[in-house]
Amino acid sequence: MEANMLVMGANSVGKSALTVRFLTRRFIGEYGDMESIYSHSLAMEGREILVHIWDVPCSQDRVDESSAKEKRVQWADGFVLVYSICDRASFNVLRPKVQVLKAAKEALSQEKVPIVIVGNKRDLHHRRAVSSEEGRLLALSMDCEFYEVSAAEAYHGALMVFQGLAERICEAKLALKKGTGIRSIVKSMSAVFARKRTDSL
Repeated sequence: MEANMLVMGANSVGKSALTVRFLTRRFIGEYGDMESIYSHSLAMEGREILVHIWDVPCSQDRVDESSAKEKRVQWADGFVLVYSICDRASFNVLRPKVQVLKAAKEALSQEKVPIVIVGNKRDLHHRRAVSSEEGRLLALSMDCEFYEVSAAEAYHGALMVFQGLAERICEAKLALKKGTGIRSIVKSMSAVFARKRTDSL
């Protein structure tokens, strides 16, 4: 199974640091404004999932035409929305962002969109501007997963974020497959009964 993930968030919240920490277990603090797509194999519950991660700089997201943004959103099976616990503005933009993503994805399918909200820079607690509780409540109200991590301090938090999202994507894909199967059975049953009705006329 494959899982396409789009990583989004304001400037300097640690999106790329979180992604690279997950991929390499190493922390790299400085990144330029570069768009990157990474692929990584993840073993989960006895099966292998090929994860594709699209890391989009905030500056590019702002200048891109809406068609390019739409293409990215349609490509993604799930989303990682990152904010910094030291930057309230990066947190405040998340609710409208989640609403836009849900509207765009749920218009195409009835399934719930897998979204993970991540509060990064937990190690800088002396500069905290957003409480853990606020992050948790936002995620709860938007039906998203929530993690508070430090990409600088530990690999485990980054692993939990991407593994958690991979699980949700797999569940959504299996539910969709099951739903499609049931719908096609119902459709063929209806066709059989419709044919019987016309035969008996």
